[in-house]
Amino acid sequence: MSQTKALKVRVTLSLILVGVVLALVAVVTDHWAVLSPRVEQHDAACEAAHFGLWRICTKRIAARSSEDESCGPISLPGEKNCSYFRHFNPGESSEIFHVTTQKEYSISAAAIAIFSLGFIILGTICVLLSFRKQRDYLLRPASMFYAFAGLCIFVAVEVMRQSVKRMIDSEETAWIDYYYSWSFACACAAFVLLFLGGLALLLFSLPRMPQNPWESCMDAEPEH
Repeated sequence: MSQTKALKVRVTLSLILVGVVLALVAVVTDHWAVLSPRVEQHDAACEAAHFGLWRICTKRIAARSSEDESCGPISLPGEKNCSYFRHFNPGESSEIFHVTTQKEYSISAAAIAIFSLGFIILGTICVLLSFRKQRDYLLRPASMFYAFAGLCIFVAVEVMRQSVKRMIDSEETAWIDYYYSWSFACACAAFVLLFLGGLALLLFSLPRMPQNPWESCMDAEPEH
């Protein structure tokens, strides 16, 4: 591999590493979306919530004087209570949430996120082996694993978005307002970096194509 191509590979791997970190942050944190209920009485405490793939946190926000019908913002001080979703922790006895969550959506998003982490692990193993034993061809399966991980993150984001939409539209919930928070933004950024970085790594790791009609692929740079 030429020095120019090696430099491109290192830069691409650095961007992929950022995507991996953002994906891990998105999966383990619970600020994908913030929900706000209707405020029936102004100057009274209200209960907002934020949630992720695994658990949901409610926050009883102190009294306020705003005429807005929604509760929040979530950054205001208040008593906070976090619990894992019942379908991830069936034995939990505490009251989790006064709303019917979209169980199928939640489980699907979490499962797809786990697949994404699996692809990330496989890609990282291939990259480490390629550096350790000077086997540049291992960068090609690594690039595909990273691209698949990005696609899984995208699907998880879309499933979560549909889940939030159905929760808001459902008549069984008290939520009237929502917005996506920083964990959701981390997931979106991870998708872009992993997917595009994986494709770029694939292109940079391919052998040089023939530049003249009399050349063949056998004339390309030898790989270790």
